[in-house]
Amino acid sequence: MVAALPRTGEFSFFLCNTLQGTTGTTCGPNMRRQYPIAIVGGGPAGALAATLLAEGGRDVVLFDEKLAWEKPCGGGLTHKALQQYPFLADAASASNLNSNFVDRCELISPSGKRVRFRMRYPVAILSRLALNGLLLEQARRAGIDARVDVRQERVTRITRTGRDWHLHTPQREYQASYLLLAAGARNPFRSQFLAPISSSDLMVTAGYFIPGHSALMQIQFLQGITGYIWVFPRADHVSAGIAGKMGESPTAELRRILEQWLDENGYRREGASFYSHILPSYRAQTFEGLEVCGDGWSMIGDSAGLVDPITGEGLYYALRSAELCASALLAGRPYEYGAMLAEEVLPELQLAARISQRFYTGQIFGESVLERMVALTAQSASIRDLMSDLFAGIQDYRDLRARLCRILPSVMVRGLTGSLRRSWRGSSASELATDLLSE
Repeated sequence: MVAALPRTGEFSFFLCNTLQGTTGTTCGPNMRRQYPIAIVGGGPAGALAATLLAEGGRDVVLFDEKLAWEKPCGGGLTHKALQQYPFLADAASASNLNSNFVDRCELISPSGKRVRFRMRYPVAILSRLALNGLLLEQARRAGIDARVDVRQERVTRITRTGRDWHLHTPQREYQASYLLLAAGARNPFRSQFLAPISSSDLMVTAGYFIPGHSALMQIQFLQGITGYIWVFPRADHVSAGIAGKMGESPTAELRRILEQWLDENGYRREGASFYSHILPSYRAQTFEGLEVCGDGWSMIGDSAGLVDPITGEGLYYALRSAELCASALLAGRPYEYGAMLAEEVLPELQLAARISQRFYTGQIFGESVLERMVALTAQSASIRDLMSDLFAGIQDYRDLRARLCRILPSVMVRGLTGSLRRSWRGSSASELATDLLSE
């Protein structure tokens, strides 16, 4: 059975289609029957896209087998995201998301050196279950002349006849005029449009939701792993996890490292829930050849690989890609979505990918970049402000080297002692910034 989504005022579309089928009558572009836009995936990207499309007058059918569900990531909304989407800031401040605003951070180097500092812009840390639930509910309420039909069904097959899509679920078959894929990095339909994501472009994450309270966000960098351990304090529990490039360490080994670290740092796992997930973490060459749309389809969020390869942060990019894609569709120029991403989003992610390997595994004057970064953060208020702005999302990578060049001379003049002072002797601030952020 094919599910129809009839709308008041669409009789003309039906009549036009009938006339075409029986008499060959040609209809103008505004008389063609339109099926809804189909969105596969009800996470933040899919839910926001559904809301914006419905508000713009387009019918949407959104599919997600789980609907709102948890993920092992911290669920942090940066200051940049909260500024871009004030409704999320309002909901977080009103505790509708069971959120926790955290402004204290601890960085830990691979050797165990620690520095704590107060962030100038708090991070809103929340449950992904709550965030997804809020966005899905917003989608359900969206639109006046259009609607969002949220279906808790698993899409098992996607086919196409002419310009229309057919989406098959165990319950029924649906038709759509356009297809948005928002089902994550390993959605089963990607291979119908693009090559599967290489394992070299994926990151493995594993984590625990641990009962208890904390006011401190912690980031532990690791020796030999392109990733880190995180502890994000949510309102009623702690999200603790580990991320690493796929192929570097087996998931079981990452879990062992995380559990050992939790035990050593006083986090008891009794009553904790374990989760794991796969995230995109693209290399620079992958971003350079990135495709996100084609004839009648687009990919947004994790499906498009829009995740920062250094930090693993993807929420802002998921929401922004949904916004850009919806804007292009409502303007009737869907191919412009790719161009808008290339102009606004991809340069930042490409640069992050180019410096990611240097950031995690590079050396500077015989010491790792990570060790040097933690030491600098401990010794300089200006560097702490810079780190705070990075966590807030308002310091982009393109201007980072210039800012370091402005900061480092004063740091050096203030007389760093010991090995730091000796190792920097004769080096300019520009040379040091280049070593730290070499592409």
